Amino acid sequence: MTEAPVAKRLDWGRWFGRPGRSLTRRLIWLASAWILVALVIAALVLTQAFQESALRRLGATLNETIDEIVVAASRTPPGDVSPQIQDARTLRLLSGKYWQILEVRPDGRLVNLARSNSLWRYDLALPPDLPRRLDAAFGDVITFNTTGPKDDAETREPLRVAASMKSIPRHEHPIIFIAAVDRSEVDADTRQFAHVAWIALLILGLGLVSAVFIQVRIGLRPLFDLRDEIADVRKGRSARIGRSYPLEIQPLAEQVNRLLDHNQEVVERQRTHVGNLAHALKTPISVMLAEAGTQEGQLPELVRRQTQVMQGQVDHHLRRARAAARAAHGLGETTPVPEVLDELAVMIEQVFRTKGVEIDWRAPDDLAFLGERQDLQEILGNLIENAAKFARRRVRVSAGGSGLGQMILVVEDDGPGLPADQRDTVMQRGARLDESAPGSGLGLSIVDDLTRAYGGRLTLADSDMGGLKAVLELPAAQS
Repeated sequence: MTEAPVAKRLDWGRWFGRPGRSLTRRLIWLASAWILVALVIAALVLTQAFQESALRRLGATLNETIDEIVVAASRTPPGDVSPQIQDARTLRLLSGKYWQILEVRPDGRLVNLARSNSLWRYDLALPPDLPRRLDAAFGDVITFNTTGPKDDAETREPLRVAASMKSIPRHEHPIIFIAAVDRSEVDADTRQFAHVAWIALLILGLGLVSAVFIQVRIGLRPLFDLRDEIADVRKGRSARIGRSYPLEIQPLAEQVNRLLDHNQEVVERQRTHVGNLAHALKTPISVMLAEAGTQEGQLPELVRRQTQVMQGQVDHHLRRARAAARAAHGLGETTPVPEVLDELAVMIEQVFRTKGVEIDWRAPDDLAFLGERQDLQEILGNLIENAAKFARRRVRVSAGGSGLGQMILVVEDDGPGLPADQRDTVMQRGARLDESAPGSGLGLSIVDDLTRAYGGRLTLADSDMGGLKAVLELPAAQS
C-alpha cells in the first residue's frame, strides 16, 4: 500500500531568512539600510545643490540690477536720486521685479529715497538687522529671502533680495540699494527637480536592493548547498558530502567528511569489542549449559536455569550496546520498512502455522527506517512474535510517516489483551505474566531499550481488534 506523495512546500525562510540569527537577512537588511541612507542623503544633497545653483543665477541677475541702479543714481542731478532704469519689468505694476533706494539716518532710521514703479507705494519687507549686516559688509552684496507686495488668497509673493550699502556723491549718509525678484519659478523648478530625483533614486534603490539580494543568494548558495548535503546525510539519503565547494568552504566540507569517517570507525570498533565480548562470554556459558545438561538432580537443574538467564541477559545487554552505538553514530544508514515487514510476516506465519495465525501488514513503499536493518528486525520481530503468540487468528501491522522525521508502527492482535495496570510490568526485563508460554520475558524489554536507543518511544494500548496494541515511534529516513 503506497501513500500519496505530499506536495513540497516552498521554503520562504530559505529565501528571505528566518527571524533571529539569519545571515541572509542580516546581510540584506544591512545593505538595504545603507543604500537607503545613502540615497536619502544623495537626494537631499542634489536638491540643495540644484536650489543653490538656481539662486546663484538669480543673484547674478540681482547684482546686475544693483549695479545699474548705483550707476544711474550716481548720474542723477543734484537733489534727485530717482534713477532712470530701462527695465520693462520694473516699470510694470507688481510685475515681480523691484528695486528700492534707502538712506540710513544717524538715528538708524531708513528713509525711502526712491522705488521702482512696480512697487507703486509699497515698501519691501526687510529684516530689522539689515543695516547692521550691510554696514559690516560695506560695499558688498548680501542676499536673503522675503515676501513682496503681491498677495493672493493663500500666500504672499516669495522674493529673492540682494542689498548693498554704498556711498555716492552729494549724499552725506550711506545709501542702501535693494533689488528683488520673484523666486516662485526657482522654487517650482526645485520642487520638480526634487520630485524627479526622488523617483529616480527610488528606482535606483530598488535595483540596488535587488542586486544585493541576488548577490547574497549567489554568494551564500554554497553554504545552503552544504547545509542540504549535511541534512541528506543526517536523514539517510547519502553517506558523505560529495560536492566541491569554494576555497573558503571546502575545508569545512572536508572536516565534516572526516568526522563522518571517524564516527564510522568508532562504530566499527564498538562492534568489534561487542562481538569479542559476546564470544568470550558465550563460550563459558555454553560449556556450563552442556555440562549441566548431562547431569540429573536439583543442582544441575538450578545451574541450567540460571545459566539460561545469564545467557539471555548477556544477549540483551550486548544487543542494547550495539543499538546505542549504531543509533549514535550510524549516520546515513537506512532500512526499507516494507522489506523487513514482508520477511518477518512470512517467517512468523511459518512458526505459528499450526495455530493458523495470519499477519496483515501495510506500509508505504518509500517508508524507510533511519537505522540498521538488524535493529529494525529485532524490534518488529519481537513485537510481531509476541502478538502472534497471544493472538487467536489475526495480527495487524500498519506503518506510516508522521512528519518531523518520525514514523509510526502499530502492531495489533485479536487476543485477550492486557490490563492497563500490567502494561508497565511486561516491559521490565524478565517479566512474564504467562509462564505457560515459551520465552525468557525479555522481548518487550528489548524492544523498549532498542527504541529508546534510537530516540523513539514504545506505548501499549487497547486494540479495536480486542487484543493489545503496541505503538512504536522511530526515526524515519525522508525520501
